[in-house]
Amino acid sequence: MSKSQRPRSIMLRPFLKVLPTVGKNVYVDSSSVVIGDVRLGDDVNIWPLVAIRGDVHTITIGARTNIQEGSVLHVSRKSKIKPNGFRIDIGTDVTIGHKAMLHGCQIGNRVLIGMGAIVLDGVIIEDDVLLAAGSLVTPGKRLESGFLYQGSPAQKARPLREDELDYLQESAQSYVTLKNDYLREI
Repeated sequence: MSKSQRPRSIMLRPFLKVLPTVGKNVYVDSSSVVIGDVRLGDDVNIWPLVAIRGDVHTITIGARTNIQEGSVLHVSRKSKIKPNGFRIDIGTDVTIGHKAMLHGCQIGNRVLIGMGAIVLDGVIIEDDVLLAAGSLVTPGKRLESGFLYQGSPAQKARPLREDELDYLQESAQSYVTLKNDYLREI
């Protein structure tokens, strides 16, 4: 395949003249879309079929965070019911599993959101949390640092073991390495 035939590596779209901002060495798969007021930190990696829509509020994604296939990130507008709306803030070294849905929430550092999990408006997930696949975190809930949460609605299951805490960082780093391989291919 010639260079001119290769797919685009980044699909960024403005909304109301606001274009996403992108740090160094970022990978966004060409089948994904990042719209509006979205800020991607260094080494962020966005995998196929992800939608990140910062049209009515801001989305910030910290360094070395990966958003896996089919995930959706959106925000809540400011309104009478929600005077400040709900933005998304995601920390560093975070893994967002396949088909996760995040809406107007705050995610700390070294967090793993399992496949198919749903995290709703006003949720705060502190640093060093593992949210099991398929879990539902209901609006306004706070997940305490150092624990595994699971279920629908998500409940504190147990403290994380040392190897699980190490894995949170390892997962993010493995995706940075994979992202670098993809960038070399482009």
